[in-house]
Amino acid sequence: MMVFAKSEHANGNGNGNGHSHHRFSVLEKISIKFTDWVGTPTSLIIHTLLFFGIFVLRYFGLGRDQILLILTTAVSLEAIYLSIFIQMTVNRATESLEEVEEDIEDIQEEASEEDEAHKVIVHMGKELRIIQRDLETLKKKGLI
Repeated sequence: MMVFAKSEHANGNGNGNGHSHHRFSVLEKISIKFTDWVGTPTSLIIHTLLFFGIFVLRYFGLGRDQILLILTTAVSLEAIYLSIFIQMTVNRATESLEEVEEDIEDIQEEASEEDEAHKVIVHMGKELRIIQRDLETLKKKGLI
């Protein structure tokens, strides 16, 4: 269950992992930290040691079939959890991209408004030049 609440003081600077715009529950914070950790060299070393440890069980009296059952179960469970964590990361990235898309749309609207304001100012400048020419013409004719 991924329910996000907007933070009152989201500044967009964050910590580089796309989590800066939300307040998360304790469970979500733990899963985010774990997801971030899974992609580290430390995680690789620990997983290697754990899988190696499963094969060492042979020296503690477990048979080959029992070891393969433990290994298969461990790998299957890990695959399930990793797919969940991957989906959570995709969900967070998608939400973050949607926020960026909204920001881009806002910027485009502001740029469009600024462009429109620029056009109005240019038009006003042209009108002022016309008025200035008309005033000069009226001065030359002695009407003002």
